[in-house]
Amino acid sequence: MKKALLLALLLVSAMAFPDVSSIGEKRLTFLDQRLAVVYPVIQRFKSLINLDPFKVTQTWTGSDICSYRGFHCDNPPDNNTAITVASIDFNGFQLSAPSIEGFIDQFPDLALFHVNSNNFGGSVPSKIVNLKYLYELDISNNKFTGQFPTAVVGMPGLTFLDIRFNSFSGSIPPQIFGQSLDVLFINDNTFTASLPEIPDDSRILFLTLADNKFNGPLPRSILRSMSTLTEVLFLNNDFTGCVPYEIGLLKEASVIDIGGNKLTGPLPLSLMCLEKVEHLNFAGNLLFGAVPEAVCMVLRDNLVNLSLSDNYFTHVGPWCKGLLESGVLDVKNNCIPFLPGQRSIQECGEFFVKPKYYCPHPWFHSFFPCRYSHMSSSSPGAFMPVVAPSP
Repeated sequence: MKKALLLALLLVSAMAFPDVSSIGEKRLTFLDQRLAVVYPVIQRFKSLINLDPFKVTQTWTGSDICSYRGFHCDNPPDNNTAITVASIDFNGFQLSAPSIEGFIDQFPDLALFHVNSNNFGGSVPSKIVNLKYLYELDISNNKFTGQFPTAVVGMPGLTFLDIRFNSFSGSIPPQIFGQSLDVLFINDNTFTASLPEIPDDSRILFLTLADNKFNGPLPRSILRSMSTLTEVLFLNNDFTGCVPYEIGLLKEASVIDIGGNKLTGPLPLSLMCLEKVEHLNFAGNLLFGAVPEAVCMVLRDNLVNLSLSDNYFTHVGPWCKGLLESGVLDVKNNCIPFLPGQRSIQECGEFFVKPKYYCPHPWFHSFFPCRYSHMSSSSPGAFMPVVAPSP
């Protein structure tokens, strides 16, 4: 009877003082109840970690959670006098655990979760959708699997999403491109299928889809909607078809990389609209025709690198030769007569005797979707493209 009474008193005591936790024989007192709530969450996750080369988890003891390595405290947005875990940063710790289920989703005030370069597996918990303050999620360079973490689609406050270098597969939900993201890095996974068409505008600044298995044409709606992009990387996928004229709508882009795909046809003259582009890569495709002289002329002042190597181009004019001589233009391994480092006559012949895929409209590569304000006043009128009606 006395033992039962003692247990009852202990239970009442714990309910009366919620900032006090008992672990075995040791009682811990926390600065805030919000810290007391996440303490057992941290300890459970600690017990799952099977590799800790830098002995990070040895600091995860005692009631001073704010001093734990990788955990950072702050005042939550709903109470500027409270103390809570606001961010978790395990970047480079090389921790290993089979899952983060029941960990990340149990920090209700979490704003940043960065775990780059660890060995965490499993899938991304669907309950992270309940983290109303989370705006940066970086789980890159781990061992996560499964489908694209669709829970993030329902998180309007998320501005930074990095899931690079994992083993995610399947398709990409179209809604993610219309979300309020500044950064979307999904490269180096095994995503397949074609990219979705999207109906809405996008505010994404940095988009990296490289080193996956995307196929089909480059979605014209994505290029049309992403006028804010400053860097876009589509390289090393299986994209086919022509380079859409909508690429010229990426007026803020300084880096565009679509190398290592299966794109064909001529380069569109809409590249002249890329006022700010410095690095432009189409190497390793099946492009052919003349290197557009007007593009070389108009973009020559800003371009640092224009890589067209490993294609099947057949001609460069004087403006493009000027970029070639200055080291800006790379046309190695093409079919351009009298230039060194080109494909053999036999290889070029075998390519050109095969049936070619041509753009869906005869004006497709000459459509010019911008004004001419940034063009040099010395631009010869002969290089002015024909403006076609909007499709």
